Amino acid sequence: MTAQFHFIAGLPRSGSTLLGALLRQNPAFHAGMTSPVGSLVGASVELMSAGREAAHLVTTEQKRTVVRGLFDSYYADLAAKRVIFDTNRRWTAQMPLLVDLFPDCRVIACVRDVPWVMDSIERLVRKNPYENTRLFGSGDRGTVYSRTEALARANGLVGSAWTALKDGFYGEQSERLLVVEYDLLARKPLDVLKMIYEFIGEPRWDGHDPENVEYDAPDFDQALGVDGLHRVRPQVRFEPRRTILPPDVFAKYQEMTFWRERAGTAASVVTASRKDGGTADGA
Repeated sequence: MTAQFHFIAGLPRSGSTLLGALLRQNPAFHAGMTSPVGSLVGASVELMSAGREAAHLVTTEQKRTVVRGLFDSYYADLAAKRVIFDTNRRWTAQMPLLVDLFPDCRVIACVRDVPWVMDSIERLVRKNPYENTRLFGSGDRGTVYSRTEALARANGLVGSAWTALKDGFYGEQSERLLVVEYDLLARKPLDVLKMIYEFIGEPRWDGHDPENVEYDAPDFDQALGVDGLHRVRPQVRFEPRRTILPPDVFAKYQEMTFWRERAGTAASVVTASRKDGGTADGA
């Protein structure tokens, strides 16, 4: 039986690893942190595109077969899994390709107010004061101002994910997109999971346990010089806190939360209501 593919994208430090850890509790599902498949797909398409030596020898159908084969080959040892979620922050910018390869696929984008994304990354940096993390170039590490500016660039960790999210949110396949806010996922994980099951058309599974969640990738995080980047706490909790960003830095990125204004999109958005319930608006 061929697995059904779905995809997880969105902003960094916004719950994608937590969501993957929760979804993988279902024995029929596979989900995890960012896989190399997105990079492999990008590199393969580049090699087969106009301007490359052998591009004229590869038909569109052959390109499709090659790219689809990357998914099948990478996940070949998961034949027992019925549903596979591949994670990459850039998937929302490649939804035409995903829908062409997997006509029934859905994309789940985890988001968070951008100042709190910056705050979360800054906290990790400060927890590792003896490490020059690879998240920044040598000229960007100096202060919270230079670090957040580097993150927000179009090719930066936050900026690239943000623009990719806008691409999918307003694109012609936006009805395939479900945007999930981190705050609600952390407050009411079972309610959010119920909405996700409905969105992807899967029967509800009642074995999810937010009190016993497991996920960590210490080797990957150590290679980046950011300990704890993909560590999920055993109990899912929302913990309000005071930001460590200077007020002007926090205010600078407050206007980047676009997904609550739904004009021009068919995407569904799971957000906290004013009464702290949960609401999913959209197609």
